[in-house]
Amino acid sequence: MLRVEQLEIRRGQQVVLSGIDLQLRPGEVLGVLGPNGAGKSTLLAAMTGELPASAGQVTLDQRALDDWSGPERARRLAVLPQSSSLNFAFRVEEVVAMGRLPHDSGRMRDAQIIKEALHAADATHLTGRSYLALSGGERQRVHLARVLAQLWPGGDGQILLLDEPTSMLDPLHQHTCLQAVRRLAESGAAVLVILHDLNLAARYCDRLLLLDQGRAHALGTPADVLRAEPLQAVFGLEVLVQTHPERGHPLIVAR
Repeated sequence: MLRVEQLEIRRGQQVVLSGIDLQLRPGEVLGVLGPNGAGKSTLLAAMTGELPASAGQVTLDQRALDDWSGPERARRLAVLPQSSSLNFAFRVEEVVAMGRLPHDSGRMRDAQIIKEALHAADATHLTGRSYLALSGGERQRVHLARVLAQLWPGGDGQILLLDEPTSMLDPLHQHTCLQAVRRLAESGAAVLVILHDLNLAARYCDRLLLLDQGRAHALGTPADVLRAEPLQAVFGLEVLVQTHPERGHPLIVAR
């Protein structure tokens, strides 16, 4: 289990995150919301060990992240960042295969997992193409397949962290992406996803953390968090909060 306790991150004299307590639960999708500069990506970087904590701690199964070897941690924890610096003409399936590097499951098993991960990300038809020839949205789906392959088939103890995985996707693939993430959680994995679309968060997340100026403004179910008052306070946006007529989750409409 990945746990954040009284986390504080400083950059020079500036406190960019303060007093964050969080626990990722198996089988759950936790969404992180907040305006630009609220500390969402900083939180994710701290949860991966990329940024050291100025105070507090991040632990995986009650062990500090630094206590885990690289391959050992990679078999448990996968991260999809906002963007990738990959700049080589790998074939699509070679990029997805990078997710299998921490494992020793054999070529035949890896090939099957790569195929299934590409299917889950709706990227099977991209097989054989050069990564550099893809659009931004296609590249994002290939990297989604890569992190799915890294944790495939999911299960209790697996953790996936995603930073705005739908930012370059068309409406259909925003949903296919988050449906794949939901299925991974339903297998027992714990998932944290940073999103800007409030309605996608309402539909696919079990709990939401609303950040404002580096602090937790609200943490709870979508019905608890996605109310007019906190959204006005954090985003400065006047909204109507309705109920989805078929699914029952909150539906956010700007006034």
